[in-house]
Amino acid sequence: MTAANPFPYSSDNKRYQTYSYYLKKRFGKKVYKVPLNIDMGCPNRDGSKGTGGCKFCSALKSGEFAGDPKDSILTQYQSVRERMEKKWQGGLCIPYFQAGSNTYTDTATIDKMLSTALSLPNAVGVSIATRADCLDEEKCALLGQYAKGTYLVCELGLQTVNDKTAKAMNRCHTYADFLKGYELLCKNGVNVCVHIINGLPGETHKDMINTARELAGLDIHMLKIHLLHILKGTGLAKMYEGGEFEAMDMLDYVQTVADQIELMPQSVVIGRVTGDGARDELIAPLWSLKKFSVMNEIDKELVRRKTYQGIRYDQITRKEEYI
Repeated sequence: MTAANPFPYSSDNKRYQTYSYYLKKRFGKKVYKVPLNIDMGCPNRDGSKGTGGCKFCSALKSGEFAGDPKDSILTQYQSVRERMEKKWQGGLCIPYFQAGSNTYTDTATIDKMLSTALSLPNAVGVSIATRADCLDEEKCALLGQYAKGTYLVCELGLQTVNDKTAKAMNRCHTYADFLKGYELLCKNGVNVCVHIINGLPGETHKDMINTARELAGLDIHMLKIHLLHILKGTGLAKMYEGGEFEAMDMLDYVQTVADQIELMPQSVVIGRVTGDGARDELIAPLWSLKKFSVMNEIDKELVRRKTYQGIRYDQITRKEEYI
């Protein structure tokens, strides 16, 4: 905490617990994630749950910044890490199985993925992204075994707790399905990170705050807050171009994120407060390309309010309406 910052879990001007802060406190130096793409697939694309994928998801299944799935895990890791080392020399690494649903396979394959990742140079943990409906007792028990010996995080794409919105976005699983997967992970001692999206078609400010309220009442390790990106070739792009909804504007987004941060317990790591859309694929909102400007505006909004992460968390326990 700095002299001008009332939030205790920060070493700079951030009034929320950043992932960078958490990792440096835990490991004693800079740690960064190395995104990987092993083209695991998704039940929402192959017909087992649905086809076409979620309407906001790109053809690369959110793997735009990961390695080439044609390459081995080691080759991808070396390639991506070489680029990232130009910015963070000598940092420790967390291999991140980012693209697709990375538990949408058998347990033996997951075991091999994780053991390979943890054998990579400078790796001090591992993150694995998936859907909650791609988890079961056996898979979560395996993840739990790894979590006993390393810093393992399972990242779940929830996006919203509103089942009506989820159905419209072709997510093909419910909030109740999410909770089943989440509870299995918790039972096995696995750190859970949850991804949410602000600006989904039809969602009001109250809907977005309700998603944050629900998650604040759970025992999650980390929250990643994303802005809805409208990308070329997606179902969402067709809806947007057909005039079915408008992209969120920057002021609304900044205020919504600040509201969500205020509700989150201080123990929760805020993994991100906005997201990257590939410049060549992004249709809207174009203001999101200035990522650091968005982050700065969120910081400024918290300062303007004289507030910080968790200041309204007590409203969760009192079940008060957020105002």
